[in-house]
Amino acid sequence: MAPKILIIAPSWVGDAVMAQPLLRRLREQHPDAAIDAFAPAWVAPVLERMPEIRRVVINPLAHGELSIRLRWKLGRALRLDRYDHAIVLPNSLKSALIPFFAGIPLRTGFKGEMRYGLINDLRNLDKQALPLMVERFAALAERPRAPLRRPLENPRLNVDTEQVQTTLAKLGLAPQKPVAAFCVGAEYGPAKRWPAAHFAELAQKLAAAGHEVWLLGSNKDAEIGAEIEQASAGVARNLCGRTDLAAAIDLLAAADFAVVNDSGLMHIAAALDKPLIAIFGSSSPGFTPPLSDKARVVSLNLPCSPCFKRACPLGHFDCMMRLTPQRVLDEITTAAPRLE
Repeated sequence: MAPKILIIAPSWVGDAVMAQPLLRRLREQHPDAAIDAFAPAWVAPVLERMPEIRRVVINPLAHGELSIRLRWKLGRALRLDRYDHAIVLPNSLKSALIPFFAGIPLRTGFKGEMRYGLINDLRNLDKQALPLMVERFAALAERPRAPLRRPLENPRLNVDTEQVQTTLAKLGLAPQKPVAAFCVGAEYGPAKRWPAAHFAELAQKLAAAGHEVWLLGSNKDAEIGAEIEQASAGVARNLCGRTDLAAAIDLLAAADFAVVNDSGLMHIAAALDKPLIAIFGSSSPGFTPPLSDKARVVSLNLPCSPCFKRACPLGHFDCMMRLTPQRVLDEITTAAPRLE
């Protein structure tokens, strides 16, 4: 009988993207398996674009919420699906509770916050052997102590061309020129965001070269989007806060290339196989790089970076301020030959 597998998905958009090679490997091992994902609503649009996933079961809990009673109820409800195997991607205690309450007989995950018993296929993580998050996720598809199969294919998301056209029409977009998508937010904090003035100057340079520029981001990014739009004299169209994640994915699929902060949308653009320039300042691509042959990472690699802080601890923000729009434009020209 084909197995039924439940993936306890991460709560971050980029991490969810990096789960796709794991799903691909599970599908290779079990072609007829029913693979479901238990995930927050805000990452569901990513998982729904993975062909390996049968359905996404929405996790209604807020990020970080414990609520043992609600987790017990959710787990009891999942018992009706009679899953054979759960793979728990987050390393938290909370994430291991629901498959335990669901009575799933095999529960796989790495050692984490006091999860003995909750995870009964408990793996030791060798960070040297598996330096990337995408590798760590994919390794959970293999037998205990079995090596990861390499090379690991990059994550890929499906694109529904009809849905893309519907999204464009809803937003009144009918691009007649090559489109540059700027992903201007970063959930972790301001230290990961390239300055608004730099985005605006780059938008003007690209508009002069014959491009449309779209600004993508969440409601939290609407203010910085408006600032960029104003500073660019309107050549950058602010769509921040006007789309949900599903629509943002459609817009990235419609774009010709992207300029992105280290963010969830960076990983989505990479999984859509778009040429992209990924700007790193306070963070590092060493653990969660954009996984695409068309991605180019730009970083000044200053002595004070990466600091992994939410805001610059030294107050000067040189890692981003000194990374000029011209430097990024030069990288775009290399990544997208149409600009030459």
